[in-house]
Amino acid sequence: MIETPRDLVPRFFEKTAQTYDRVVNLTTFGKDKYWKKEILKKISPCHTILDLACGTGILTFQIAGKFPDAAIVGVDVTESYLAIARKKLKSHHHVTFLHEDAEKLSLESKFDCITSSYLPKYCNPETLIKTCLKHLNSDGKIILHDFTYPKNNIVKSLWNLYFIILKVIGYFTPSWRSVFEDLPRLIRSSNWIHQYENAMKRKGMQVEVQLLTWGCSAVLTGTKKI
Repeated sequence: MIETPRDLVPRFFEKTAQTYDRVVNLTTFGKDKYWKKEILKKISPCHTILDLACGTGILTFQIAGKFPDAAIVGVDVTESYLAIARKKLKSHHHVTFLHEDAEKLSLESKFDCITSSYLPKYCNPETLIKTCLKHLNSDGKIILHDFTYPKNNIVKSLWNLYFIILKVIGYFTPSWRSVFEDLPRLIRSSNWIHQYENAMKRKGMQVEVQLLTWGCSAVLTGTKKI
C-alpha cells in the first residue's frame, strides 16, 4: 500500500533514466521545454543556483546556458539519473551534481536561487521549504514547477482521456507502466500550489503563482525578504 507520494519515487525513476528525456518531451507534446523556459524567465541574474530533483539535468543545463558564469549545483535522489546528467557535462560548465535527498539536504553553501521541476508533489511542503530557506541567501528566490490538475471541465476531460491512452501505452513500455498508471492519481490528489504557497507565506516570503497550459502546469515563485 502506498503511504505517501515519496513511495512512488523509486517506482517511477529507478528504471526510466535512459529514456526520460525523450519520453518527457513526447508525453508533454514538447510543453516541458516551454515550461522550463518560463522557469528561466523568473531567475534573476545571480551567482549561485541550486537545482533540486535535477534528474538528467534538462533544466540544470538550460540554467547553465543562461548564466554561464554562475556556480550551479544539481541534486537528485536517483543515481541513474545523475549518471546521465554527468555524461552531458562539458568542460565549460560550472555545474556540480550531488546524490542527495532534497528534503534532507544539508550543504555548507547558500544560493541566490533554488529551482525545481516536478519535485513539489512528492515532498512535504513544510519540510522542503524549511530546507530550501536554510540554503537560500537574503532576497533569494525559490522557484517550483510541477503538474496541476486543470479546473476547466473541457480541459479536464481531455486530460483524463489522455492519461487513459498513456495507461494503455504503458502496457507496451514496462519501465514506464507504473508512471502512466499512478501519476494521474497523484496529480489529481495533489494540492501542492496551495500548500507550498501557504508554507512560503508563513516564512514571510513574497509569493507569485503562474498557471500554464490551461492549468495543466504551474510555476510558484517565493522571494525571501529576510
